[in-house]
Amino acid sequence: MPLINQLLTSPELTLPLPPEQAEAFAADLGRAANLVVYPRSIVARGGVLFFLGRRDTTKHLGVVHAGGALAGEFTGQTRDVTLNESTLMLTLCLTDHANALALRRALPFTAPVTLGLSKSVGCGDRLGLATPGHVRAVQKGGMTPIFAQQSIREMTRTQRTPDQVMDDATWGVFQEGWREGFGADADHLKTTEDVDRCVAAGFVFFTVDPGDHVDNAADADDLGTLRQKVEDLPWEDMEASSEDLPRLYLDREFDLGDFAITFDQETLLRAAAKYGRAVAHTRRLYHHLAGQMGDRPFELEMSVDETDTPTTIPEHYFVASELKRLGVRWVSLAPRYIGRFEKGVDYIGDLTAFEADFAQHAAIARALGPYKLSLHSGSDKFSIYPICARVAGDLVHLKTAGTSYLEALRAMAGIDPALFREILAFAFERYDEDRATYHVSADPAKVPAPDQLADGELASVLDRFDGREMLHVTFGSVLTTQDTEGSYRYRDRLLAALEADEEAHYAALEAHFDRHIAPFS
Repeated sequence: MPLINQLLTSPELTLPLPPEQAEAFAADLGRAANLVVYPRSIVARGGVLFFLGRRDTTKHLGVVHAGGALAGEFTGQTRDVTLNESTLMLTLCLTDHANALALRRALPFTAPVTLGLSKSVGCGDRLGLATPGHVRAVQKGGMTPIFAQQSIREMTRTQRTPDQVMDDATWGVFQEGWREGFGADADHLKTTEDVDRCVAAGFVFFTVDPGDHVDNAADADDLGTLRQKVEDLPWEDMEASSEDLPRLYLDREFDLGDFAITFDQETLLRAAAKYGRAVAHTRRLYHHLAGQMGDRPFELEMSVDETDTPTTIPEHYFVASELKRLGVRWVSLAPRYIGRFEKGVDYIGDLTAFEADFAQHAAIARALGPYKLSLHSGSDKFSIYPICARVAGDLVHLKTAGTSYLEALRAMAGIDPALFREILAFAFERYDEDRATYHVSADPAKVPAPDQLADGELASVLDRFDGREMLHVTFGSVLTTQDTEGSYRYRDRLLAALEADEEAHYAALEAHFDRHIAPFS
């Protein structure tokens, strides 16, 4: 029986074709559809064959059928084609939102799922082109991926929507034939409005960021000020009163195996004053989220990493204990660790001290969960990965975001050196303003000017601490600045260059993520 007939008569999802067979069949499909077909995308279910192909730099979903019910969910142009002497219908569809929704219904592996306590890596994608490169790294094993991941702040700066973030991940997963499951992280949510937008887009992992409600001044307040701050906490939301705190925490020893935590009055007041409002805000968002999701599964992460001062061990215990008392269920938590987690560069701090501190955070996560410790601003923190893997085991979530953009620039330095020079020059102009909301310390004076570098040296800027951070935090300006005629000054040319040589882009991403994932494997 010809292959096309075998595929179209399978009621269930077909297995991936062997590579050589997939290549040959992709060529047949390509001739029929006038496309270059991605071999790993070929799959059939319920009498309908699906594939992804490209013509120039535009991608199309191909739907081959003989009238299968699933085919009716897709919108496109339909015509007859002959494959292996069989006359069938081919519908060529745009890779738009409506067809992405239909694809997630038809092929469930293209939709996100909850990941539980599996060791995981978040792969942020600011351009919407990176998922195939992420897949190629993750498929080597070791960590479960989150492919759709972007914070509301980044969506605003890149002018993307939650739907676009989700759809771009769907098409990338489909292109590469990834069937092992992936998560979708609506990152750094601060309001119910942000939650609602991401629920509607189909996200299943929600990172609540109550950082605006963390009182950093509590680290230095006197006892009288602390007592007043604790009295003024939103106790109704915390389902308790200030009088309950001593009963819950004082004169008790919380055994965590190799060590124990005790709270004296000052330690407890500082923890409650610093994090009480953040706990209450997390509870409010959690209950709102649960109401919006209904019976759909979801996962929660709490993040307090973008605050001025580290989360002490007693403070972590207080936060987790209070969330648990309030019935909040969460899968990972991101404290503010000691040392400096600057964007796009390695950890800055004493590794011995970090390991000792991280081990105690991990003990709390095991005792009060278990839940994963999340490493925010985790990109390129190569010196601490072995520590985290050794100490936390599977209870770790590595969150990366902007370095996929940096690796796209690395690829572009080889594809279009002139454009890279323009973006580098623009980054010098924008850095002082764009750095305001990031933890970075780059000095532009230490970055060579574009005209000081030969074409072959351009990518070396991305290997320099200062150049890497400068390019990292100026992404929003690069992607959204328009010229006098209203066209994007850099964005369209950047995307076109990467789409024209997508294999160079994917190779850069794969090599980059290999370095991140290997220590955890």
